[in-house]
Amino acid sequence: MKKEISGLSLDPKVLQKLDAFANHLLAWNRVHNLTGAKTREAVDAQIVDSIWPIGFLPEVKSLLDIGTGAGFPGMVLAIALENTECTLCEPLQKRAAFLRFIARELELENVTVEARRADDLPVRTYHLITSRAVTETKTLIQWCAPFIAKETQLLFYKGEQLEQEIQKIDELKRCDIEIIPRGKRNYLWIKEAIQC
Repeated sequence: MKKEISGLSLDPKVLQKLDAFANHLLAWNRVHNLTGAKTREAVDAQIVDSIWPIGFLPEVKSLLDIGTGAGFPGMVLAIALENTECTLCEPLQKRAAFLRFIARELELENVTVEARRADDLPVRTYHLITSRAVTETKTLIQWCAPFIAKETQLLFYKGEQLEQEIQKIDELKRCDIEIIPRGKRNYLWIKEAIQC
């Protein structure tokens, strides 16, 4: 993996762990079919997509990723943000097992894997809640509600139809939001989410 990813200068230790994560994912994926990314190039593209927002996000103490899947974006963010307590919510047991393996293998003490649905998680608040390719925005906001405090921010990794999707969500009209485009990806950054 390159020293610089999409304009982000990353610590060599982070790059080494991302490289190990990618190698383990490809090996597990051959047996367990964890993700549609089957080549190193495809996995690297998912890593870049996941990590790119750290270029604009503030530092946060805690993060909840809803629907982490094979690690995108939650595990990638956890690797890059070693001082952030990261809870990865993934109900599919084989994916959760992989995430736990990665946390142990890469000695990620900041990672907790919850093998359950978001509505079964213990209720507590987080500074940042992320989600990628899980469901539409209105439902995501509802799932996030029990975990939102005044300082909570939401970051949803969305596709090209984001503008049409959020026009139907009245709650967002009262929120401080920013849409940050990158190719076909739109990052929906909802700041001070408690106002929604």
